[in-house]
Amino acid sequence: MGEWHTIPALVRWSAARYASQEAVVEGRTRITYAELGARIERAAAACLASGVVPGDRVAVWAPNSLDWIVAALGAVSAGGILVPLNTRFKGGEAVEVLRGSRARLLFVTGPFLGTSYVAALRRAAGSGTGPLPGVPSLREVVVLSGEAPPEFRTWRQFLAAGEGIGSAEVASRSASLSGDSVSDIVFTSGTTGRPKGAVITHGQTLRAYETWADLAGLRSADRYLIINPFFHTFGYKAGVLACLMRGATMIPQPVFDVDTTLAHMTAERVSVLPGPPTLHQTLLDHPARAAHDLSALRLVVTGAAMIPLRLVERLRTELGVGTVLTAYGLSEATGMVTMCRRGDEPSVIAATSGRAIPGVEVRVVSPAGAAVPAGSPGEIWVRGFNVMRGYDADGPATAEAITPEGWLRTGDIGVLDEGGNLRVTDRLKDMFTVGGFNAYPAEIERLLSTHPEVADAAVVGIPHPRLGEVPKAYVVRHPTSHLTATALITWSRRTMANYKVPREIEFLPELPRNASGKVVKGVLRGRGSADSFG
Repeated sequence: MGEWHTIPALVRWSAARYASQEAVVEGRTRITYAELGARIERAAAACLASGVVPGDRVAVWAPNSLDWIVAALGAVSAGGILVPLNTRFKGGEAVEVLRGSRARLLFVTGPFLGTSYVAALRRAAGSGTGPLPGVPSLREVVVLSGEAPPEFRTWRQFLAAGEGIGSAEVASRSASLSGDSVSDIVFTSGTTGRPKGAVITHGQTLRAYETWADLAGLRSADRYLIINPFFHTFGYKAGVLACLMRGATMIPQPVFDVDTTLAHMTAERVSVLPGPPTLHQTLLDHPARAAHDLSALRLVVTGAAMIPLRLVERLRTELGVGTVLTAYGLSEATGMVTMCRRGDEPSVIAATSGRAIPGVEVRVVSPAGAAVPAGSPGEIWVRGFNVMRGYDADGPATAEAITPEGWLRTGDIGVLDEGGNLRVTDRLKDMFTVGGFNAYPAEIERLLSTHPEVADAAVVGIPHPRLGEVPKAYVVRHPTSHLTATALITWSRRTMANYKVPREIEFLPELPRNASGKVVKGVLRGRGSADSFG
């Protein structure tokens, strides 16, 4: 595993190995790897001065930025356990995770997209003593940009307080960590309950994302536009940490805006652009795309969602992208389970999430836990170095998620083909039965999305007196579309098996999503009915 066994060791190694290479580009700010290493060491010194000790939880609630990278890696270098907070959280949701994680130190952004995160925190925290009364463990809040209220500190004040801490003290603290030390706690989105924190170590993280960098073919000369949010494993680990391993240039982008993305890709000669299929589809379809030089783009990696074969072909032919890969992971498995390989056929890349990464086993099982034959759907189980140490301070949930033999029950439904390629079809909890046939909403949603007038779709099961349940689809039309429910149902009957055909269509301006961007099926189920069926 490289020449490093902990994240701070990786930071020091990259600062020396790639010293003069450009590490981060943010607006007019351009810093080298040596400069990035120095900034991270200064932030680590400030964490020591603030009283952070190994094992303390340090949260970051901010969008993708150079300051996020420096604050997070400084905290981890001081022995802190990183707790990334979703930037789409409301104040109450952030306070809940801060309280649940027992965070000691919080780095928070200044105003972002018209929202004052500081004000949101203060409103949600209630009254009492401490910087945030609702989070008794919290000792300090640092505002990364702009002014700070009296009970918080500015980023500049925080860094200045660490000036008395020398490099040797920081290095000693970092050296006290091992590959088995906990590096971060990533909280799941909690669509069906309270968020749970997956506990991951330095060793797990580094092994997984060295593998990711190898399989993706990330290079030192690459320029990587990181739109995937840092609060998510894909943005932080497949983005920041993978770049540190290879010496690639990081270009953090706080939010996805197609015009900003095209401008970045042209001006910075972006060669690597991971992201969801919708991101790449939006780029391809943008009317001004031809006015931008995107010829440097050579690597695209997308998530577990199946992507149309046509999208893979368009990326290769219209943009000349040499490598398009798909992958599957979840927070409880360090974000990495399967990945396609360079050289895989386009049909494999479009229809599957690839094969298990080295050191990881994947099986698909029946409700009784028995392996099912290739081609048959079942719950995806995962075992290997990547499986979390457990849910933070939640033994019962950990025991429910991980079998005594070490298999992680993912709660996802999938199919393995004869070659070991995994096709993720749905969440276990979302599956429903139509007259004895198992219906998987993600599969129906994928088919609906191939209709030229459908921009987005979500499917849930609704009660039916004869069949038990039937599909209902919530559909977002393209802006100029006049598609009717009758027309879409007629089209569906031509496109999919009868039990998959939605019996009801409801058009919405947008689908309800949680702070992680996932569709909240519970909200849609509350709208469903089958009154019209006899």
